[in-house]
Amino acid sequence: MSFKKFLDYFKKILLSAWSARIIRISLGLIFIYAGISKLFSLKAFAHTISEYNLVPEGLLAPVAIGLPILEFLAGLGLILAIRGSLSAIFGLLIMFVFVLWYGILKNLDIDCGCFTPEELKSHVSLWHAFYRDLLMMAAVFYLYFSQWVQSHRKIHNGLLAKIKLNKRRMYEDA
Repeated sequence: MSFKKFLDYFKKILLSAWSARIIRISLGLIFIYAGISKLFSLKAFAHTISEYNLVPEGLLAPVAIGLPILEFLAGLGLILAIRGSLSAIFGLLIMFVFVLWYGILKNLDIDCGCFTPEELKSHVSLWHAFYRDLLMMAAVFYLYFSQWVQSHRKIHNGLLAKIKLNKRRMYEDA
C-alpha cells in the first residue's frame, strides 16, 4: 500500500459519518458515567469541590448536585444528537481544564473529582486528568469539524444537483 493510498484511506475514515457517531456516542457515555458516578457519591464529590476552594460554602450543595446532572444531561443529549449538547460538553470541558490547571498551579494533592472517589486511591494525578480532558476537547473539535464538513457536503451536493438539473433543462429546451 502506497503512502498516498494510506492517506486517502485515512481521510475517508476520518471524514466518515460513522467515525463521528462513534466519537460522539463515546464522549456522551463518558459524561453520562461521570455524572451518574458523582450523583451516587454526592458527599465525596462535594468534599472534592470544597478542596479546590473555588466555590463558596453556601453554593457547595447546589454545585455538587447540579454539575453531575448537567454532565448526565449533556452526555445524553450528545448521544441523542440534541442541538446544543456538544456546546454544553465543550463548556464543561473548558471549565474542567481551567479548574484542573488551577489545582496544578496551586500544587494541590487532591482528587480531580472527574469520576469517582476511587480515583484518589488509584493516584490519578491532576496532570493525568488535565491531559485526558484536553484529549476530550480534541474529540469535541473533531465533532465540530465533522459537523462543518457534513453541512458543507450537503450544500455542495445540493448545488451539484441544481447544476445537473439546469443542464438537463438546457438540453431538453434545445
